Amino acid sequence: MTYTVSQVAEKMGVTVYTLHYYDKAGLLPFVDRSQNGARVFKDSDFGWLDLIIALKNTGMPIKQIRQYIEWAMEGDSTIAQRFECIKNQKKLVEKQLEELKDYLELLDYKAWYYEMAVAAGTTAIDTNCKTAKRTMPRIIK
Repeated sequence: MTYTVSQVAEKMGVTVYTLHYYDKAGLLPFVDRSQNGARVFKDSDFGWLDLIIALKNTGMPIKQIRQYIEWAMEGDSTIAQRFECIKNQKKLVEKQLEELKDYLELLDYKAWYYEMAVAAGTTAIDTNCKTAKRTMPRIIK
């Protein structure tokens, strides 16, 4: 089955503009074109698009995504480069997750603090009292 840019954009949750941008940036060399030059997507293209969107959303620069795709289009001779690229991005995402966990811990504390403040009617609450079971997290970088 084939799909238009609009159909793919809707299915992937991105804009048509985003797909055009990806194409102009060299990220869609696998997408076929019709006789009149329109992009024609196949079912097999969705896996590529999922990966491109995931890499972009994890902070990989377009230039690096393009390099990865170029390597993939070259075939098995670039397996090691692709593996290294994915490992490096995975490390970056793991670091981002740890940072987000720290931020979530801080936000949990602040939500708890304001819940106590609302109940007390003041922010001048004693966070050391028996009912105050949480301590402020320390985010150390």
